[in-house]
Amino acid sequence: MNKEEIKTIYYEDELNDEFSEAKIIPRKIDENYKYIHKNIIWNTCAFLVQNVLSIPIKYLYAKIKFKVKYMGKEKLKQYKKEGYFIYGNHTQSFADTFLISNAVFPKINYLIVNPENVSMKFLNTLVEMLGAIPIPSNKEAMKNFLETIEKRINKGYSITIFPEAHIWPYYTKIRPFKSVSFKYPIKLQKPAFCMTNTYQSYGKNKDKVKIVSYIDGPFFPDKNLSMKEQQENLRNKIYNAMMERSKNSNIEVIKYVRK
Repeated sequence: MNKEEIKTIYYEDELNDEFSEAKIIPRKIDENYKYIHKNIIWNTCAFLVQNVLSIPIKYLYAKIKFKVKYMGKEKLKQYKKEGYFIYGNHTQSFADTFLISNAVFPKINYLIVNPENVSMKFLNTLVEMLGAIPIPSNKEAMKNFLETIEKRINKGYSITIFPEAHIWPYYTKIRPFKSVSFKYPIKLQKPAFCMTNTYQSYGKNKDKVKIVSYIDGPFFPDKNLSMKEQQENLRNKIYNAMMERSKNSNIEVIKYVRK
């Protein structure tokens, strides 16, 4: 990739700046939002969409677009019948939704997402069927949200979390993130993994870009600590693992520069 082809993005706040091209007005996820459907037809369609129809599309897109290669998938095998959480860096607006799902297949994977992800007209139902669990907009909806996470995990499914929260396309480092999302594996006493997507060069002139995804874990908190300290401890373990893996990126598609 030639230097003149590299796009530059200027940022101010690593925690809050958002660079997704999609500009969506988020819907309110209140106590009336239906996280779990009891309708047989809806659930049948969701199963077919998430675990049958979308599988070849997700696999081919990952292979053709990004030449994705997974490193460390064997670490997940001992937990194939147990639910777990998996944390990832957020560098693709579309592919991030299934890169982890491809890695954990045939385990069913759900994703904790911002309300914008289920606010797209005509597509919101499809996104929900693909496993989206939107973050509540008020305290009244929090109970349903937490119950949904617990039910999915206890059924042996995986739940993906993007602790960076905001999309920075093709970003090759790990942004600072808070410890708030690490309370779930601690409360439910489940293992946590992380998957770090790195951008690496290939081809005759080393100017093409592929994604190599590194899976690390399982990670567990130190139970000798307080709940708050356990969150910070688990966050640090995963953050440090992702930071180390991100060093394997060796090509930039977009250059990020602090203003």
